[in-house]
Amino acid sequence: MSPPGVARRSCLRVAADRSEANEDDVAVEEPLEIRIHGDPVATTMRTPGEDRLLALGFLFSEGILRSRDDVSSVAHCGHPGEEGYGNVIEVTPSPGARIELEKVSASRRGTLTTSACGVCGRRSVEDLVAACGTVGFDALRVPAARIAQAPESLRKAQTNFARTGGVHAAAALSLEGELLAAFEDVGRHNAVDKVVGALLLGNRVGTPFSSPPVEDARRAVLLMVSGRASFEIIQKAAVARIPLVASVSAASSLAVDLARRTGVTLATFVRDGHFNLFSHPERIDP
Repeated sequence: MSPPGVARRSCLRVAADRSEANEDDVAVEEPLEIRIHGDPVATTMRTPGEDRLLALGFLFSEGILRSRDDVSSVAHCGHPGEEGYGNVIEVTPSPGARIELEKVSASRRGTLTTSACGVCGRRSVEDLVAACGTVGFDALRVPAARIAQAPESLRKAQTNFARTGGVHAAAALSLEGELLAAFEDVGRHNAVDKVVGALLLGNRVGTPFSSPPVEDARRAVLLMVSGRASFEIIQKAAVARIPLVASVSAASSLAVDLARRTGVTLATFVRDGHFNLFSHPERIDP
Protein backbone atom coordinates (compact mmCIF):
# COMPACT_ATOMS: atom_id res chain seq x y z
CA MET A 1 0.00 0.00 0.00
CA SER A 2 1.34 3.40 -0.99
CA PRO A 3 1.83 6.04 1.72
CA PRO A 4 -0.24 9.26 1.64
CA GLY A 5 0.78 11.48 -1.25
CA VAL A 6 2.08 8.58 -3.34
CA ALA A 7 0.20 6.58 -5.99
CA ARG A 8 1.11 3.56 -8.13
CA ARG A 9 0.79 3.80 -11.88
CA SER A 10 1.60 1.30 -14.61
CA CYS A 11 4.36 2.14 -17.04
CA LEU A 12 6.54 0.59 -19.72
CA ARG A 13 10.18 0.36 -18.68
CA VAL A 14 12.36 0.71 -21.75
CA ALA A 15 16.02 -0.23 -22.08
CA ALA A 16 18.29 -0.23 -25.11
CA ASP A 17 17.40 -3.79 -26.09
CA ARG A 18 14.07 -4.52 -24.43
CA SER A 19 10.96 -3.16 -22.73
CA GLU A 20 8.71 -4.60 -20.07
CA ALA A 21 5.50 -3.71 -18.23
CA ASN A 22 6.09 -2.32 -14.78
CA GLU A 23 4.66 -0.12 -12.04
CA ASP A 24 6.17 2.92 -10.44
CA ASP A 25 5.48 5.32 -7.57
CA VAL A 26 4.34 8.81 -8.58
CA ALA A 27 3.49 11.89 -6.52
CA VAL A 28 -0.21 12.62 -6.12
CA GLU A 29 -1.37 15.95 -7.57
CA GLU A 30 -4.93 17.23 -7.04
CA PRO A 31 -6.61 20.66 -6.92
CA LEU A 32 -7.41 22.37 -3.63
CA GLU A 33 -9.86 25.27 -3.57
CA ILE A 34 -9.47 27.61 -0.59
CA ARG A 35 -12.59 29.50 0.50
CA ILE A 36 -13.34 32.21 3.05
CA HIS A 37 -16.99 32.51 4.06
CA GLY A 38 -17.84 30.39 1.03
CA ASP A 39 -16.03 32.76 -1.34
CA PRO A 40 -13.31 31.05 -3.41
CA VAL A 41 -9.95 32.77 -2.87
CA ALA A 42 -7.54 30.45 -4.70
CA THR A 43 -7.26 27.06 -6.32
CA THR A 44 -3.87 25.43 -6.32
CA MET A 45 -2.55 22.10 -7.48
CA ARG A 46 -1.04 20.32 -4.50
CA THR A 47 -0.23 16.98 -2.93
CA PRO A 48 -3.12 16.16 -0.55
CA GLY A 49 -2.20 16.17 3.12
CA GLU A 50 -1.90 18.96 5.68
CA ASP A 51 -4.44 20.98 3.69
CA ARG A 52 -5.37 23.02 6.78
CA LEU A 53 -1.76 24.14 7.15
CA LEU A 54 -1.51 24.89 3.42
CA ALA A 55 -4.61 27.09 3.51
CA LEU A 56 -3.51 28.95 6.65
CA GLY A 57 0.04 29.43 5.41
CA PHE A 58 -1.17 30.75 2.05
CA LEU A 59 -3.64 33.20 3.60
CA PHE A 60 -1.07 34.41 6.11
CA SER A 61 1.59 34.88 3.45
CA GLU A 62 -0.87 36.94 1.41
CA GLY A 63 -1.61 39.21 4.38
CA ILE A 64 -5.23 38.06 4.59
CA LEU A 65 -4.67 36.52 8.05
CA ARG A 66 -2.46 38.26 10.62
CA SER A 67 -2.35 35.60 13.36
CA ARG A 68 -4.00 32.33 14.33
CA ASP A 69 -6.45 34.36 16.43
CA ASP A 70 -8.06 35.48 13.15
CA VAL A 71 -9.19 31.90 12.48
CA SER A 72 -12.21 30.20 14.03
CA SER A 73 -12.07 26.95 12.06
CA VAL A 74 -10.56 25.29 9.00
CA ALA A 75 -12.31 22.26 7.55
CA HIS A 76 -12.90 20.41 4.30
CA CYS A 77 -16.29 20.98 2.72
CA GLY A 78 -18.73 18.13 2.12
CA HIS A 79 -18.74 14.64 3.55
CA PRO A 80 -16.38 11.66 3.23
CA GLY A 81 -17.32 9.48 0.30
CA GLU A 82 -18.73 12.32 -1.78
CA GLU A 83 -17.11 13.02 -5.13
CA GLY A 84 -14.38 15.62 -4.77
CA TYR A 85 -14.39 15.47 -0.99
CA GLY A 86 -11.13 16.74 0.41
CA ASN A 87 -10.42 19.13 -2.44
CA VAL A 88 -12.30 22.16 -1.08
CA ILE A 89 -11.40 23.72 2.25
CA GLU A 90 -13.32 26.43 4.12
CA VAL A 91 -11.61 28.94 6.41
CA THR A 92 -13.98 30.59 8.88
CA PRO A 93 -12.62 33.80 10.45
CA SER A 94 -13.03 34.43 14.16
CA PRO A 95 -15.81 36.80 15.24
CA GLY A 96 -14.49 40.31 14.95
CA ALA A 97 -11.49 39.32 12.82
CA ARG A 98 -10.75 41.93 10.19
CA ILE A 99 -10.42 40.19 6.84
CA GLU A 100 -9.29 42.70 4.23
CA LEU A 101 -11.40 41.87 1.23
CA GLU A 102 -9.26 43.94 -1.11
CA LYS A 103 -6.34 41.61 -0.33
CA VAL A 104 -8.57 38.64 -1.03
CA SER A 105 -9.38 40.17 -4.40
CA ALA A 106 -5.73 41.02 -5.10
CA SER A 107 -4.58 37.50 -4.20
CA ARG A 108 -7.23 35.71 -6.22
CA ARG A 109 -5.37 33.26 -8.45
CA GLY A 110 -8.16 32.81 -10.95
CA THR A 111 -9.78 29.52 -11.75
CA LEU A 112 -6.72 27.37 -11.41
CA THR A 113 -3.03 27.74 -10.73
CA THR A 114 -0.24 25.30 -11.34
CA SER A 115 1.82 23.79 -8.55
CA ALA A 116 4.65 26.14 -9.52
CA CYS A 117 2.59 29.34 -9.66
CA GLY A 118 4.46 32.54 -8.94
CA VAL A 119 2.85 35.97 -8.86
CA CYS A 120 0.01 35.26 -11.27
CA GLY A 121 -3.26 37.06 -10.58
CA ARG A 122 -1.83 39.71 -8.30
CA ARG A 123 -1.94 43.44 -8.98
CA SER A 124 1.78 44.12 -9.18
CA VAL A 125 5.16 43.04 -7.89
CA GLU A 126 5.47 46.34 -6.02
CA ASP A 127 2.33 45.52 -4.03
CA LEU A 128 4.05 42.36 -2.80
CA VAL A 129 7.27 44.18 -1.92
CA ALA A 130 5.29 46.70 0.13
CA ALA A 131 3.42 43.91 1.91
CA CYS A 132 6.59 42.13 3.01
CA GLY A 133 8.02 44.86 5.23
CA THR A 134 11.48 44.46 6.76
CA VAL A 135 12.44 41.33 8.65
CA GLY A 136 14.71 42.90 11.29
CA PHE A 137 16.88 40.57 13.41
CA ASP A 138 19.86 42.93 13.20
CA ALA A 139 21.55 41.29 16.20
CA LEU A 140 21.16 37.74 14.90
CA ARG A 141 24.32 35.74 14.19
CA VAL A 142 24.11 32.25 12.72
CA PRO A 143 27.06 29.84 12.39
CA ALA A 144 27.83 29.00 8.78
CA ALA A 145 27.84 25.35 9.78
CA ARG A 146 24.15 25.63 10.69
CA ILE A 147 23.29 26.48 7.09
CA ALA A 148 25.64 23.83 5.72
CA GLN A 149 23.90 21.17 7.83
CA ALA A 150 20.35 22.23 6.91
CA PRO A 151 20.05 20.08 3.74
CA GLU A 152 20.52 16.96 5.85
CA SER A 153 17.58 17.95 8.07
CA LEU A 154 15.51 18.53 4.95
CA ARG A 155 16.57 15.23 3.39
CA LYS A 156 15.32 13.26 6.41
CA ALA A 157 11.85 14.72 5.85
CA GLN A 158 11.73 13.82 2.13
CA THR A 159 10.19 10.37 2.41
CA ASN A 160 7.89 10.80 -0.59
CA PHE A 161 10.72 12.21 -2.69
CA ALA A 162 12.73 9.08 -1.93
CA ARG A 163 9.91 7.01 -3.47
CA THR A 164 8.85 9.23 -6.37
CA GLY A 165 11.56 11.81 -7.09
CA GLY A 166 8.65 14.13 -7.87
CA VAL A 167 8.03 16.41 -4.87
CA HIS A 168 9.58 19.48 -3.32
CA ALA A 169 10.18 20.01 0.38
CA ALA A 170 10.56 22.84 2.86
CA ALA A 171 11.70 22.89 6.48
CA ALA A 172 11.89 25.48 9.26
CA LEU A 173 14.74 25.25 11.74
CA SER A 174 15.60 27.07 14.94
CA LEU A 175 18.87 28.85 15.68
CA GLU A 176 20.13 25.64 17.33
CA GLY A 177 19.23 23.58 14.29
CA GLU A 178 16.06 22.01 15.75
CA LEU A 179 13.59 20.93 13.07
CA LEU A 180 10.36 22.83 13.81
CA ALA A 181 8.30 21.85 10.74
CA ALA A 182 8.90 20.05 7.45
CA PHE A 183 6.56 19.14 4.60
CA GLU A 184 6.59 17.87 1.03
CA ASP A 185 4.43 18.85 -1.93
CA VAL A 186 4.46 18.80 -5.72
CA GLY A 187 4.62 22.60 -5.52
CA ARG A 188 7.54 24.23 -3.75
CA HIS A 189 5.40 27.19 -2.68
CA ASN A 190 2.81 24.77 -1.28
CA ALA A 191 5.50 23.07 0.82
CA VAL A 192 6.48 26.48 2.22
CA ASP A 193 2.83 27.37 2.89
CA LYS A 194 2.43 24.16 4.89
CA VAL A 195 5.50 25.06 6.97
CA VAL A 196 4.25 28.61 7.53
CA GLY A 197 0.81 27.28 8.48
CA ALA A 198 2.36 25.00 11.10
CA LEU A 199 4.39 27.90 12.49
CA LEU A 200 1.26 30.06 12.55
CA LEU A 201 -0.64 27.50 14.62
CA GLY A 202 2.35 27.33 16.97
CA ASN A 203 2.38 31.13 17.36
CA ARG A 204 5.86 31.23 15.83
CA VAL A 205 5.06 33.82 13.16
CA GLY A 206 3.24 37.11 13.24
CA THR A 207 5.59 38.94 15.61
CA PRO A 208 5.77 42.69 14.89
CA PHE A 209 8.63 43.72 12.62
CA SER A 210 10.07 46.07 15.25
CA SER A 211 10.64 43.51 18.00
CA PRO A 212 11.66 40.06 16.76
CA PRO A 213 12.28 37.75 19.76
CA VAL A 214 15.76 36.53 18.88
CA GLU A 215 15.99 35.01 22.35
CA ASP A 216 13.19 32.52 21.58
CA ALA A 217 15.18 29.29 21.12
CA ARG A 218 12.32 27.63 19.21
CA ARG A 219 11.63 30.48 16.83
CA ALA A 220 12.03 29.72 13.12
CA VAL A 221 15.29 31.30 11.99
CA LEU A 222 16.04 29.32 8.82
CA LEU A 223 13.79 28.22 5.96
CA MET A 224 15.42 25.43 3.93
CA VAL A 225 13.90 24.62 0.54
CA SER A 226 14.53 22.11 -2.20
CA GLY A 227 14.70 23.34 -5.77
CA ARG A 228 15.36 26.97 -6.58
CA ALA A 229 14.66 30.01 -4.41
CA SER A 230 12.01 32.01 -6.24
CA PHE A 231 10.57 35.46 -5.59
CA GLU A 232 7.55 33.91 -3.90
CA ILE A 233 9.66 31.85 -1.47
CA ILE A 234 11.44 35.00 -0.27
CA GLN A 235 8.13 36.83 0.01
CA LYS A 236 6.65 34.12 2.21
CA ALA A 237 9.75 34.04 4.42
CA ALA A 238 9.74 37.83 4.80
CA VAL A 239 6.07 37.96 5.77
CA ALA A 240 6.67 35.16 8.30
CA ARG A 241 9.71 37.05 9.69
CA ILE A 242 12.10 34.19 8.92
CA PRO A 243 15.47 35.92 8.50
CA LEU A 244 17.35 33.22 6.55
CA VAL A 245 16.40 31.30 3.42
CA ALA A 246 18.62 28.52 2.12
CA SER A 247 18.15 26.55 -1.09
CA VAL A 248 19.89 23.52 -2.51
CA SER A 249 19.62 25.12 -5.94
CA ALA A 250 19.81 28.55 -7.54
CA ALA A 251 17.93 31.79 -6.92
CA SER A 252 16.23 34.04 -9.43
CA SER A 253 17.27 37.68 -9.89
CA LEU A 254 13.98 38.87 -8.41
CA ALA A 255 14.46 36.63 -5.37
CA VAL A 256 17.89 38.17 -4.76
CA ASP A 257 16.54 41.70 -5.15
CA LEU A 258 13.63 41.06 -2.78
CA ALA A 259 15.89 39.42 -0.19
CA ARG A 260 18.13 42.48 -0.19
CA ARG A 261 15.18 44.85 0.15
CA THR A 262 13.38 42.95 2.92
CA GLY A 263 16.36 42.01 5.08
CA VAL A 264 16.40 38.27 4.31
CA THR A 265 19.76 36.48 4.18
CA LEU A 266 19.71 34.30 1.07
CA ALA A 267 22.04 31.30 0.64
CA THR A 268 21.96 29.19 -2.52
CA PHE A 269 23.56 25.97 -3.75
CA VAL A 270 23.88 24.73 -0.17
CA ARG A 271 25.72 21.49 -0.83
CA ASP A 272 28.67 19.61 0.62
CA GLY A 273 29.42 22.28 3.20
CA HIS A 274 29.49 25.16 0.70
CA PHE A 275 26.99 27.85 -0.27
CA ASN A 276 26.70 31.24 -1.99
CA LEU A 277 25.47 34.26 -0.04
CA PHE A 278 23.54 36.87 -2.02
CA SER A 279 22.22 39.16 0.71
CA HIS A 280 22.93 40.29 4.27
CA PRO A 281 26.06 38.20 4.89
CA GLU A 282 26.66 40.06 8.17
CA ARG A 283 24.34 37.57 9.91
CA ILE A 284 26.60 34.62 9.12
CA ASP A 285 29.39 33.76 11.52
CA PRO A 286 32.09 31.77 9.70
